[in-house]
Amino acid sequence: MILILDFGSQYTQLIARRIREAHVYCEIVPCTADLSAYADRNVRGYVLSGGPASVLDEGTPRLEPSFFDGGLPILGICYGMHLIALHFGGKLVQSETREYGRAQLAPTDGSELLADLPRRSQVWMSHGDSIMELPAGFEVIGSTESLPIAAIADHDRKIYGLQFHPEVHHSDEGTNIISNFLLDICKFRGDWTTETFIDSSVAEIRAKVGDGRVILGISGGVDSTVAAMLLSKAIGKNLHAVFVDNGLLRKNEFISVSETLGQLDINLYTVDASDLFLDKLKGVSDPERKRKIIGNTFIDVFEKEAERIGDVAFLAQGTLYPDVIESVSFKGPSATIKSHHNVGGLKEKMQLKLVEPLRELFKDEVRVLGEMLGLSHQFIGRHPFPGPGLAVRILGDVTPERLRVLRDVDAIFIEELYHYNIYDEIWQAFAVLLPVQAVGVMGDERTYENVVALRAVTSVDGMTADWAHIKPEILAHISNRVIREVKGVNRVTYDISSKPPATIEWE
Repeated sequence: MILILDFGSQYTQLIARRIREAHVYCEIVPCTADLSAYADRNVRGYVLSGGPASVLDEGTPRLEPSFFDGGLPILGICYGMHLIALHFGGKLVQSETREYGRAQLAPTDGSELLADLPRRSQVWMSHGDSIMELPAGFEVIGSTESLPIAAIADHDRKIYGLQFHPEVHHSDEGTNIISNFLLDICKFRGDWTTETFIDSSVAEIRAKVGDGRVILGISGGVDSTVAAMLLSKAIGKNLHAVFVDNGLLRKNEFISVSETLGQLDINLYTVDASDLFLDKLKGVSDPERKRKIIGNTFIDVFEKEAERIGDVAFLAQGTLYPDVIESVSFKGPSATIKSHHNVGGLKEKMQLKLVEPLRELFKDEVRVLGEMLGLSHQFIGRHPFPGPGLAVRILGDVTPERLRVLRDVDAIFIEELYHYNIYDEIWQAFAVLLPVQAVGVMGDERTYENVVALRAVTSVDGMTADWAHIKPEILAHISNRVIREVKGVNRVTYDISSKPPATIEWE
């Protein structure tokens, strides 16, 4: 595996994506992590990410000096490159303004890292510091028009640094550079595939669970359904899947999903706990409190079901890697974005031990895994739906009436996406009920009713996303239907924010 040390870059997750695309397994850990915990994980190289800080400022992240004596290949990107230069005695200067945007890279001859690159190619810069004097043992292997030291290498120690970001798509040869590091320098075979993941996961699940019973929270979405299939392959009828109606599902979803899940060859239990969830959410408007309340209540329901089933020792979830990244502060420079109900929203003390077979995968990898496990497009193609459900799509208090309004709006939106045959072109689409009201006119009378926002995005893995460019005439038709058919709404807006800086969900 490759270990990515995160120094807080907005692009760290993209590094992981590019490495996975080269069929090499990797994980992201905080730069403050105890690396001795990975001594038996067959780490063959490190990538040091970029970050928002300057290595010249006091108190910014550092690594133990012994890290650089480990003998494994190291690739430093931006802040990671500066850290390498500083450690080995190079001289850096802090610019008054950051260099941000496109540049033309000219590689030198003879470097494995930049082998087979054209004489000039576009790269993406985002930095404030620059290396003015090389550290001993290093040489320049690439430059740009404005930056004589854009890439460095110590070939003997296999330590490399890039001032630009090869992981972003604006860097034309970034994929080739990363592949050179992985395959030619670290000597990976590039054979980490879905098939190998299935085999290793089944073995790991059996080793952890043994003959024990596992209860799985299943929602009918891609993640939990794929998790169910993988667990079923590993432990068969010792898997018990529980579908909970938390009162926060979409219109008619409890019935339709129950019928769909019933087609799978698994032990399925349905539980109506809607009153319990809605009672605990009464008067709660803070999004983090909502997520934690919902996460804790789910665990309460699962533990009660486990007692009823009997002899259950494990709780399985369809947690994905982006959930972990966004939910858990690494106690380093990366910030917690929000607590996902199945990560940051879990109870500190649970009776059941966790099993999360998809925890290391991105969403697109899970879809491929689902296909390999024989799931139909009906499951694989579903848009993501958050575990906290409509609670995080209602800004403010969650009430039965507000849920009714949002369900009706959301149902019309999704129905029309299918009608216009664009549902599969969109990564995720949903409606949001805003905590504001607006003046309108209906039937010559003044109204003062709810405002809703429609949100649709395109993405590959959910880590970055762009707003979907739905035709104006389609949006106009949807807006007219919503205002005409949904009692309590007189204004419809469309969200044209990308991620980053926004998140996909509003809460």
